[in-house]
Amino acid sequence: MTTSNRLRQLGDRVVGPGRPVYVTGEIGINHNGDLDNAFALIDAAVEAGCDAVKFQKRTPEICTPRDQWDIERDTPWGRMTYIDYRHRVEFDADDYAAIDAYCKKHGIHWFASPWDTEAVDFLEKFDVPAHKVASASLTDDDLLRALRATGKTVILSTGMSTPRQIRHAVEVLGSQNILLCHATSTYPAKADELNLRVINTLQAEYPNVPIGYSGHETGLQTTLAAVALGAVFVERHITLDRAMWGSDQAASVEPQGLTRMVRDIRTIEESLGDGVKKVYDSELAPMKKLRRVKGVVAEGAETGEREPANA
Repeated sequence: MTTSNRLRQLGDRVVGPGRPVYVTGEIGINHNGDLDNAFALIDAAVEAGCDAVKFQKRTPEICTPRDQWDIERDTPWGRMTYIDYRHRVEFDADDYAAIDAYCKKHGIHWFASPWDTEAVDFLEKFDVPAHKVASASLTDDDLLRALRATGKTVILSTGMSTPRQIRHAVEVLGSQNILLCHATSTYPAKADELNLRVINTLQAEYPNVPIGYSGHETGLQTTLAAVALGAVFVERHITLDRAMWGSDQAASVEPQGLTRMVRDIRTIEESLGDGVKKVYDSELAPMKKLRRVKGVVAEGAETGEREPANA
């Protein structure tokens, strides 16, 4: 299978092996329904060098079970019913128009995870480069079919899912225009449950699909390890402050950490190279100084097989 089968278009970027890792800052609902928070998180992603930010889009009446609508809960905005809370943290068309304009102004992509088919129609009003399927939605065939019909690249997270469920979702979506993300859907996820080698399992199982990583752990080193294992797409939740109110804040990366993560991802992808062993020009001086025995094979900076020195 050639590498070109594993390339996907996300807006003006090509994602896949041999291309720069596509880094997404998952804002989700960490904005707490406040546009200023959303803009500040976009600023942090731009400053860090992310390729995109991602939101979550729900139609509250569809995504909230009817028996939970009237349950009251304490929120930063006072005590309110759960359905009112879901509306309180959901951006409307005017909000997303402002987000769209802000991202275009600052040169960063944005897209979202729609949780229902109405949300797909909503997002299609904007020129998003891709759609994301949250792990919780992997088994929603109607949603998958609606996303496939858009013709856009679909990023599918595979947390809380069995290999058979993943295979079925891939069949519903079609493998030609998807990107799979390994994920563990615990917030935060423990290191011994990240199972990063699943990235290699998915690479072998789906040879024509690019494989990425959606992380919900604390710390950065395991996400960097995912890149070293071959993840071509990385997503991490981001927050202005992990102490902020909200269920996803504690498993999110703050701006300073996000900057370090993107910096280190770029260093790792540069250091991985092409896998062809060669002698670099920069090694010639140390070779001359340090190598006592030249050996029977000629030395030099050229690549490939070398003729014996006395040939």
